[in-house]
Amino acid sequence: MFDTVLIANRGEIACRIIKTCRKLGIRTVAVFSEADREALHVRLADRAIAIGPAPARESYLRADRIIAAAIESGAQAIHPGYGFLSERLDLIETCAKAGIAFIGPSAAAIDAMGDKIRSKQIAREAGVPGVPGYDGADQSPETLKREAMRVGLPVMVKASAGGGGKGIRKVEQESELDGAIIAAAREAQAAFGDGRLLIEKFVTRPRHVEVQVAGDRHGNIVHLFERDCSVQRSNQKLLEEAPAPNLRDATRKALHDYALKLSRAISYDNLGTVEFLVDAATEGVFFLEMNTRLQVEHPVTEAITGLDLVEWQLRIAAGERLPLKQEEISCSGHAIEARLTAERADEGFRPDTGPIRLWSEPEELRVDSGVASGSEVSPHYDSLLAKVIAHAPDRAGAIQKLANGLERMSLLGPATTRAFLAEALRTPGFAAGATTLFLAETYPGGWKPQPHDEARLYAVAAAIWLTEQNAGTGDTPWRSLAGFRLLAPAGRPATTHLVIGAGEKTARLSIEDRGDHLRILGLGEAHDIRLRRSHGEASWVVTLADATTPASAVCDAGGLFLRHADFEGRIEIALAVAAAAAKRDVAGDGGTSVRASMPGTVAALHVAEGDTVEAGQVVAVLESMKLFMELKAPIAGTVQRVGTQTGKTVSAGDLLVAIEPA
Repeated sequence: MFDTVLIANRGEIACRIIKTCRKLGIRTVAVFSEADREALHVRLADRAIAIGPAPARESYLRADRIIAAAIESGAQAIHPGYGFLSERLDLIETCAKAGIAFIGPSAAAIDAMGDKIRSKQIAREAGVPGVPGYDGADQSPETLKREAMRVGLPVMVKASAGGGGKGIRKVEQESELDGAIIAAAREAQAAFGDGRLLIEKFVTRPRHVEVQVAGDRHGNIVHLFERDCSVQRSNQKLLEEAPAPNLRDATRKALHDYALKLSRAISYDNLGTVEFLVDAATEGVFFLEMNTRLQVEHPVTEAITGLDLVEWQLRIAAGERLPLKQEEISCSGHAIEARLTAERADEGFRPDTGPIRLWSEPEELRVDSGVASGSEVSPHYDSLLAKVIAHAPDRAGAIQKLANGLERMSLLGPATTRAFLAEALRTPGFAAGATTLFLAETYPGGWKPQPHDEARLYAVAAAIWLTEQNAGTGDTPWRSLAGFRLLAPAGRPATTHLVIGAGEKTARLSIEDRGDHLRILGLGEAHDIRLRRSHGEASWVVTLADATTPASAVCDAGGLFLRHADFEGRIEIALAVAAAAAKRDVAGDGGTSVRASMPGTVAALHVAEGDTVEAGQVVAVLESMKLFMELKAPIAGTVQRVGTQTGKTVSAGDLLVAIEPA
């Protein structure tokens, strides 16, 4: 076994690998970009080495810098995790030249399955059925369009290289084909350096079911059962579970047999996943692709088998035989994983960034996370923060356990998908067994959070904010003094005036300090609130109208981040005098500018100062967390100012293009 392993990744998967290495007594070396200098995986590793600037192409995707760090640290092996260089042949070849073990399958296996076109051809030869489509060498747009019409709409236009939902477009109308082919090729080229595409017939009601396989270098190959990953958005998985529900025994066996056939055909020699589409109506099985690495959703397989799959990877890479034979591997209970991301589910899963003010995990669940309170969520990388996993004797128990745990989490700072995931788990559609259409069918207008009582929310927020301001925790002599009230001798309570809310939706409050409680006025009726701290500085117990509820809150300069009842987010609060002064300094642009809708990098600028534009014309392209968004002119007019440059990192709300109306 190795004594030192370098982890060529970041975030939750790097932390997950460190955990197993510690268990086995293996020293770990982390690598980090400038953006990750204070990241959790850097703090957990035995040693950490800087490898370059924030953009992944200049750090985590640089095989030469990864190898240099491994040589410098004396690492005998490199674990790539998933994403980044995990399925890139250049890292494996560089490892071989340097005499460093690669913790993954052989270069031949990765090469065979890394190209979706070639993998489908190998699968056909091995007797594994695939989805009808086109995977030929002629990649001209005319040929791709002709083949799509031959297969019959709807079809999927897919990148041949890579994964993670990048370079994929569903096409239902012939008029959409040209644009989909161009967009998918461009996205694939940007994400993987390979713009080749293939065409697949779209299965009307598909399920995404995959089989975990493991092989060693002695010719032994086993499966570790299957997972259902049908709940997706933009072809990226949201909820995964094992075993797959509602499958006939014959279908389940066929999935396992096909996965083993393909794995044997390429002499597979580490952990991998064979992915299939299963027709929900007929249970027809079609091969999709093979991921030659550890999967994000591997914890659900670990939960039902009781095995540590990272340990299996390490042992196989060290030349050991598989720890168990097929008949010795058993499945127990049911497990479900929720991918918790820094995204606004109520805004089409728009990525969000910024510092995490509070991170509180439920004790009863397994949480594989790459962040903690104080971590910074960067626009340079994937939005995944953590994986939250529940295991129970049956599926209903796992659903309830996971939903309850998510509802008890408090995550303040960037918006997350926590509330959406908790709600989705409790829907009838998920209980019945989902298809990949789950999101569109369950939330046809997009997901929206549960409505909250705004008056009660503002009352609680104002009470906590004022209590924090008067807590004597500031760094000035005046803030450290105990309070006094000039009005007390006259028998009147001390009163503070606040402005609370966000944007146009604000309220003016008066808060009276009545000794044992605060009275909030200005919300239609008086709200009497009693507060006491709970387990930590950010935890509170709130008593309002004889109801006692928990709350979590962290103040900042302009308000506070609050989790209370169904609300989780930021509320702006200021003393009334300060708010009036700030309002005088704000001038709107009347909707004549294009601003960044999310933090990210300017991928393209299509206009210059003086250009004439039409309403709806694309003026810029923003890249954030590997997603591309076209930004359009809101009005017709002349470009008055361009406030950024291609390649520049911007924050949400930053001015990109100012337009003078025609």
